[in-house]
Amino acid sequence: MTPFHSRDLDTAPESSKPLLENSQKAFGRLPGLHKVMSESPQALEGYQVLHKLFADTDFDADELTVVWQAINVEHECHYCVPAHTGIAKRMKVADDIIEALRTFTIQMVRGRGNVNAAQMAAFFAAGYAHRAVLDVILGISQKTMSNYINHVAETPLDAPVEQFAWTRGDAPLAV
Repeated sequence: MTPFHSRDLDTAPESSKPLLENSQKAFGRLPGLHKVMSESPQALEGYQVLHKLFADTDFDADELTVVWQAINVEHECHYCVPAHTGIAKRMKVADDIIEALRTFTIQMVRGRGNVNAAQMAAFFAAGYAHRAVLDVILGISQKTMSNYINHVAETPLDAPVEQFAWTRGDAPLAV
Protein backbone atom coordinates (compact mmCIF):
# COMPACT_ATOMS: atom_id res chain seq x y z
CA MET A 1 0.00 0.00 0.00
CA THR A 2 1.20 3.51 -0.77
CA PRO A 3 1.92 5.30 2.51
CA PHE A 4 -0.09 8.35 3.44
CA HIS A 5 1.71 11.66 3.79
CA SER A 6 2.32 13.15 7.20
CA ARG A 7 2.28 16.88 6.54
CA ASP A 8 3.42 19.73 8.74
CA LEU A 9 3.02 23.50 8.56
CA ASP A 10 5.65 23.70 5.81
CA THR A 11 4.44 20.83 3.61
CA ALA A 12 0.66 20.85 4.04
CA PRO A 13 -1.66 22.15 1.34
CA GLU A 14 -2.11 25.89 1.74
CA SER A 15 -5.74 25.60 2.87
CA SER A 16 -4.74 23.10 5.58
CA LYS A 17 -2.15 25.36 7.18
CA PRO A 18 -4.59 27.47 9.29
CA LEU A 19 -6.24 24.23 10.44
CA LEU A 20 -2.87 22.78 11.47
CA GLU A 21 -2.12 26.03 13.28
CA ASN A 22 -5.37 25.51 15.23
CA SER A 23 -4.20 21.99 16.12
CA GLN A 24 -0.79 23.29 17.18
CA LYS A 25 -2.45 25.84 19.47
CA ALA A 26 -4.91 23.33 20.92
CA PHE A 27 -2.42 20.52 21.59
CA GLY A 28 0.93 22.29 21.85
CA ARG A 29 2.12 20.05 19.00
CA LEU A 30 0.80 18.59 15.78
CA PRO A 31 -0.85 15.21 16.43
CA GLY A 32 0.01 12.61 13.82
CA LEU A 33 -3.66 12.16 12.96
CA HIS A 34 -3.96 15.85 12.05
CA LYS A 35 -0.78 15.67 9.96
CA VAL A 36 -2.31 12.83 7.95
CA MET A 37 -5.73 14.50 7.69
CA SER A 38 -4.16 17.71 6.40
CA GLU A 39 -3.82 16.09 2.97
CA SER A 40 -7.55 16.85 2.70
CA PRO A 41 -8.35 20.26 4.19
CA GLN A 42 -12.03 19.29 4.22
CA ALA A 43 -11.37 16.11 6.22
CA LEU A 44 -9.26 18.01 8.77
CA GLU A 45 -11.79 20.81 9.05
CA GLY A 46 -14.67 18.34 9.35
CA TYR A 47 -12.86 16.52 12.12
CA GLN A 48 -12.06 19.74 13.98
CA VAL A 49 -15.68 20.89 13.73
CA LEU A 50 -17.02 17.53 14.95
CA HIS A 51 -14.50 17.55 17.80
CA LYS A 52 -15.57 21.04 18.90
CA LEU A 53 -19.27 20.19 18.63
CA PHE A 54 -18.87 17.02 20.69
CA ALA A 55 -16.69 18.77 23.28
CA ASP A 56 -19.42 21.43 23.61
CA THR A 57 -22.16 18.92 24.53
CA ASP A 58 -23.51 18.58 28.07
CA PHE A 59 -21.07 15.72 28.76
CA ASP A 60 -18.34 16.61 31.23
CA ALA A 61 -14.68 15.88 30.49
CA ASP A 62 -14.83 12.43 32.11
CA GLU A 63 -17.93 11.47 30.13
CA LEU A 64 -16.39 12.67 26.87
CA THR A 65 -13.33 10.54 27.57
CA VAL A 66 -15.46 7.46 28.31
CA VAL A 67 -17.43 7.84 25.07
CA TRP A 68 -14.30 8.43 22.99
CA GLN A 69 -12.43 5.51 24.52
CA ALA A 70 -15.37 3.09 24.20
CA ILE A 71 -15.56 3.91 20.48
CA ASN A 72 -11.79 3.70 20.03
CA VAL A 73 -11.60 0.26 21.63
CA GLU A 74 -14.60 -1.05 19.71
CA HIS A 75 -13.11 0.23 16.44
CA GLU A 76 -9.72 -1.23 17.42
CA CYS A 77 -7.88 2.03 16.75
CA HIS A 78 -4.17 1.54 17.40
CA TYR A 79 -3.64 5.32 17.43
CA CYS A 80 -6.64 6.67 19.38
CA VAL A 81 -6.69 4.11 22.20
CA PRO A 82 -3.21 5.08 23.43
CA ALA A 83 -3.89 8.79 22.84
CA HIS A 84 -7.07 8.74 24.91
CA THR A 85 -5.47 6.48 27.52
CA GLY A 86 -2.83 9.18 28.02
CA ILE A 87 -5.54 11.82 28.28
CA ALA A 88 -7.51 9.75 30.80
CA LYS A 89 -4.40 9.11 32.91
CA ARG A 90 -3.62 12.84 33.01
CA MET A 91 -7.24 13.57 33.94
CA LYS A 92 -7.17 10.84 36.58
CA VAL A 93 -10.49 9.46 35.33
CA ALA A 94 -11.67 6.83 37.80
CA ASP A 95 -11.42 3.27 36.50
CA ASP A 96 -15.06 2.53 37.37
CA ILE A 97 -16.56 5.68 35.87
CA ILE A 98 -19.93 5.79 34.19
CA GLU A 99 -20.51 2.15 33.26
CA ALA A 100 -23.93 2.96 31.73
CA LEU A 101 -22.40 5.49 29.33
CA ARG A 102 -19.64 3.16 28.19
CA THR A 103 -22.03 0.21 27.81
CA PHE A 104 -24.55 2.26 25.84
CA THR A 105 -21.85 3.67 23.56
CA ILE A 106 -20.54 0.18 22.79
CA GLN A 107 -24.08 -1.08 22.17
CA MET A 108 -24.67 1.85 19.81
CA VAL A 109 -21.43 1.18 17.89
CA ARG A 110 -21.95 -2.58 17.68
CA GLY A 111 -25.57 -2.18 16.66
CA ARG A 112 -24.69 0.53 14.14
CA GLY A 113 -27.27 2.76 15.76
CA ASN A 114 -29.77 0.00 16.46
CA VAL A 115 -30.33 -0.25 20.19
CA ASN A 116 -33.32 -1.98 21.71
CA ALA A 117 -35.89 -0.65 24.18
CA ALA A 118 -34.18 -2.34 27.15
CA GLN A 119 -30.82 -0.74 26.28
CA MET A 120 -32.45 2.68 25.95
CA ALA A 121 -34.34 2.18 29.22
CA ALA A 122 -31.11 1.24 31.05
CA PHE A 123 -29.41 4.36 29.68
CA PHE A 124 -32.30 6.57 30.75
CA ALA A 125 -32.43 4.87 34.16
CA ALA A 126 -28.77 5.81 34.64
CA GLY A 127 -29.81 9.46 34.42
CA TYR A 128 -29.28 10.22 30.76
CA ALA A 129 -31.90 11.72 28.43
CA HIS A 130 -32.58 11.87 24.71
CA ARG A 131 -30.01 14.62 24.22
CA ALA A 132 -27.29 12.29 25.53
CA VAL A 133 -28.32 9.64 22.98
CA LEU A 134 -27.91 12.18 20.18
CA ASP A 135 -24.61 13.39 21.64
CA VAL A 136 -23.25 9.82 21.79
CA ILE A 137 -24.06 9.53 18.08
CA LEU A 138 -22.19 12.80 17.45
CA GLY A 139 -19.16 11.36 19.29
CA ILE A 140 -19.39 8.18 17.23
CA SER A 141 -19.38 10.28 14.05
CA GLN A 142 -16.23 12.11 15.13
CA LYS A 143 -14.36 9.00 16.26
CA THR A 144 -15.41 6.91 13.26
CA MET A 145 -13.71 9.49 11.08
CA SER A 146 -10.47 9.46 13.06
CA ASN A 147 -10.44 5.71 13.70
CA TYR A 148 -10.97 4.85 10.03
CA ILE A 149 -8.32 7.32 8.87
CA ASN A 150 -5.85 5.86 11.36
CA HIS A 151 -6.61 2.36 10.06
CA VAL A 152 -5.99 3.18 6.40
CA ALA A 153 -3.08 5.54 7.05
CA GLU A 154 -1.47 3.35 9.73
CA THR A 155 -0.78 6.58 11.62
CA PRO A 156 2.31 6.21 13.81
CA LEU A 157 1.82 6.86 17.52
CA ASP A 158 2.82 10.25 18.84
CA ALA A 159 5.79 10.17 21.20
CA PRO A 160 3.84 11.35 24.30
CA VAL A 161 1.56 8.28 24.17
CA GLU A 162 3.90 5.55 22.92
CA GLN A 163 3.97 4.12 26.46
CA PHE A 164 0.25 3.32 26.11
CA ALA A 165 0.58 1.40 22.82
CA TRP A 166 -2.38 -0.96 22.44
CA THR A 167 -3.73 -3.71 20.23
CA ARG A 168 -7.11 -5.45 20.37
CA GLY A 169 -5.61 -8.48 22.10
CA ASP A 170 -4.41 -6.39 25.02
CA ALA A 171 -6.24 -6.38 28.34
CA PRO A 172 -9.41 -4.29 28.42
CA LEU A 173 -8.89 -0.69 29.41
CA ALA A 174 -10.68 0.98 32.29
CA VAL A 175 -11.85 3.83 30.07
